[in-house]
Amino acid sequence: MTSQVSSSSSATAEPPAQEPSHPPVIGDVLGEQRKPVKETRRLDRVIIRFAGDSGDGMQLTGDRFTSETASFGNDLSTLPNFPAEIRAPAGTLPGVSSFQLHFADHDILTPGDAPDVLVAMNPAALKANIADLPRGAEIIVNTDEFTKRAMAKVGYAASPLDDGSLEAYAVHPVPLTTLTVEALKDSGLARKDAERAKNMFALGLLSWMYHRPTEGTESFLRKKFAKKPDIAEANVTAFRAGWNFGETTEDFAVNYEVQPASSAFPAGTYRNISGNLALAYGLVAAGQRSELPLFLGSYPITPASDILHELSRHKNFGVRTFQAEDEIAAIGAALGAAFGGSLALTTTSGPGVALKSETIGLAVSLELPLLIIDIQRGGPSTGLPTKTEQSDLLQAMYGRNGEAPVPVVAPCTPADCFDAALEAARIALTYRTPVMLLSDGYLANGSEPWRIPDVEDLPDLRVRFATAPNHTAADGSEEFWPYLRDPETLARPWAVPGTPGLEHRIGGIEKQDGTGNISYDPANHDFMTRTRQAKIDGVQVPDVVVDDPGGAARTLVIGWGSTYGPITAAVRRIRREGGSIAQAHLRHLNPFPANLGEVLRAYDKVVVPEMNLGQLAHLLRAKYLVDAHSYTQVTGLPFKSEQLAKALVEESAND
Repeated sequence: MTSQVSSSSSATAEPPAQEPSHPPVIGDVLGEQRKPVKETRRLDRVIIRFAGDSGDGMQLTGDRFTSETASFGNDLSTLPNFPAEIRAPAGTLPGVSSFQLHFADHDILTPGDAPDVLVAMNPAALKANIADLPRGAEIIVNTDEFTKRAMAKVGYAASPLDDGSLEAYAVHPVPLTTLTVEALKDSGLARKDAERAKNMFALGLLSWMYHRPTEGTESFLRKKFAKKPDIAEANVTAFRAGWNFGETTEDFAVNYEVQPASSAFPAGTYRNISGNLALAYGLVAAGQRSELPLFLGSYPITPASDILHELSRHKNFGVRTFQAEDEIAAIGAALGAAFGGSLALTTTSGPGVALKSETIGLAVSLELPLLIIDIQRGGPSTGLPTKTEQSDLLQAMYGRNGEAPVPVVAPCTPADCFDAALEAARIALTYRTPVMLLSDGYLANGSEPWRIPDVEDLPDLRVRFATAPNHTAADGSEEFWPYLRDPETLARPWAVPGTPGLEHRIGGIEKQDGTGNISYDPANHDFMTRTRQAKIDGVQVPDVVVDDPGGAARTLVIGWGSTYGPITAAVRRIRREGGSIAQAHLRHLNPFPANLGEVLRAYDKVVVPEMNLGQLAHLLRAKYLVDAHSYTQVTGLPFKSEQLAKALVEESAND
């Protein structure tokens, strides 16, 4: 996701008092109209959804609006939502692609429950999204696409623009396609090519409506289409025409202003960042802070592929990327790189984790650091590749043959993916173990402001390789024992192949304690199994922090991963209405924080919202014997905060 960098001393400082830059008016498009007087209203937040065919450029449009919003200094949260098909059937409900953006002058946590504005590029986009709109919402609709054939394709017997079904909304009929083609009549482009710029016309109109900057988008378009300057200028022209249409048409008598989020963040340099991009940057930072080469063995899979794409750009930081022929080869190469002394990782989603499970077990047996990045998606099998879910937790915990424990870490926001990557690397390198990192499609594709950290503030991840024998044999000779453990971490030494005198066996057959020789001894297998488990149980993780103002709450809501935003927004809503509720959120899922049992037992009721059928609740019940109540959904979409707040209030009342 393209991001905008803000490098002021404070990311939220208000810009100098000046008028937004207005592109020159295009008289050919708008005619010699008298410029109407426009009213500007100030809002504290807005939720906008762009929707159209998957070929209409809705993700690009939303991304550009997001980037300009970030550069303006608003807090924001986004929700891209698109079909799995590369080119879904045009004009159909399954083919609708949308991008929702929530931006505000204060701290926000979610992409919003319901759009204040819907931009519908065709009948399918309108029908697929109309149920989400509250009464009074604004709808900007491309009237050119409301043909009888297009409406019949989605089940409209009559035009919703004329039959009164949209009376509850403020509808703005705009012939986007016609206006775009008219604006580009002198560009030399064929009509079909000119029509493709209608998303930029819509972006220009929305940019005018909400006082978004324009320079960044124009610069982006010229750079993106640098090899096709005629296309670049056509898009810029369409963008400007959209702005000027809003400026001059009488249908838009009001525009809106959302001030920068001046007090939402501490001073620093911020940028807009998506979860996958933050993960990639976190992994690069881990390689730098460990002073190890970073190796990625990966097979492309939605929604994890962007990490491979991004890391492949950073060879200057010692990053090596290998796109394998399949998932098994990818993790095999990564494990080989770990054996060779690299900070190694593999990226995938749920179906890929299933294929990688045997090699993860091998990494457990070899006790080598390896990061397995799982960007979860809807399942089972191929499932919903572009929709979000949290259903791989039990797979991460138990999805291997034998007793093969691995630590599990989960980020809670797109920006937090950076820190979670560093934490996963810390655990893997310190304890010589594979680590699972569970992100998901909502975090991966969503974005928010991220404070760029100082490198000096990042954790020191440097490791010491074994360089000499570590055991004295009975005859007095010096030997290297590959399974002679650190007494504090139970980590075994990491010996780089080729180091003289440190030759040792690797492989999946059970090893003898200390020597690493192949062993079938029952007592040794029992000891090694328990030792590997004890190593994971002993991983040092921070205590879970409970948010319970006043300490009077009787209900605790606890979550993990991407449910953080909706849960926190729901808790805030309940407290604003006078309710009392406590909140905790887990980053470390194996091992759990040492104080978690005490925290759970301190409340009369524990509620666990999850985007699965209750996997964390199952683990909490089993380990702590608490009656954790599940609240779940598996729709492929994140929770809505209002819906969640209502459910939490009902749970609290049912004592």
